[in-house]
Amino acid sequence: MIKTTKAISTDFLNGKTVLVTGGTGTFGRAFVARLLNVPGITKVIVLSRDELKQSEMASQYKHDPRLRFFIGDIRDPERLRRAFEGVDIVVHAAAMKRVESIEYNPFEAIQTNILGSKNVVDAALDRGVRKVLLVSSDKAVEPINLYGATKLAAEKLFVAANAYAGHGQGAFSVVRYGNVIGSRGSFVELIARQRPHGVITITDKDMTRFWIRIESVMDIVLECLALMQGGEIFVPKMKNMPITEMVRLLAPECKTKVVGMRPGEKLHETLLTRYEVAQAKELPRMFAIAPLESEWAEWLARYKSVPKDFVYTSNNKKFLLNKKEAIELFR
Repeated sequence: MIKTTKAISTDFLNGKTVLVTGGTGTFGRAFVARLLNVPGITKVIVLSRDELKQSEMASQYKHDPRLRFFIGDIRDPERLRRAFEGVDIVVHAAAMKRVESIEYNPFEAIQTNILGSKNVVDAALDRGVRKVLLVSSDKAVEPINLYGATKLAAEKLFVAANAYAGHGQGAFSVVRYGNVIGSRGSFVELIARQRPHGVITITDKDMTRFWIRIESVMDIVLECLALMQGGEIFVPKMKNMPITEMVRLLAPECKTKVVGMRPGEKLHETLLTRYEVAQAKELPRMFAIAPLESEWAEWLARYKSVPKDFVYTSNNKKFLLNKKEAIELFR
């Protein structure tokens, strides 16, 4: 669990214009809300395909003059180039995310998650955007489903984009994290929906997951934007919990029913591969995988390396939430 006692400095956002792709999704809405609390920010642009949600957001913020909306699709490179004009920072969160949907619509996921990410990179390079951060997922680590494979490809595109940008001409980095409490389709949401019926369905009684609150994600993303120089993959320090323990905590009166693992589902999640550990540095609230290109992200050299035997998996009891932490996290 991430400690957020130290305030995140947002001075780097003074006078800046920030664009969020997928800005009407769970992450996007939370991040836009955080950005609008930064007094010095000049403009926040929401780019998404959902005109209804954009209209709802405009009403929610009483048509804040700093908030702008672009209807657009990351599959459309020309629209991205228009949207990125005059933008200082892009946070790329638009993606197809539903594993089961992607398994049955593979090329649609490739078009959005891979080719769409390439379009974001190209538009950012063409428009001279200073910082571009990809929001990735633990599913990208040793992927066994297409969603994870597309996010892995997107990570590779973003790290490699620094070679095209040139030193000091723009930075592309990645933030990768696990399950967000309360996001659409999350297990916490499933428990809340099934609880009135007295039975919670689980796919495997031994399954474990990493968990993080959306507020902590916002802190981490802001910190990544402040620190990034290009090529880093940032991974927050998270804790894990077996899903059976989650049911016991959140719906103690309910029974569980094992329904079997779904296609593309992992028993345990991983946030750093054993190969990435060799490049990883430990920061106070996160790990950062240093790029192989030594001239990128030179600032990471001052941090200590992660031990070679480090294992960052959701079944590692070293990162297990105790009861007090779990109650605080899921409250």
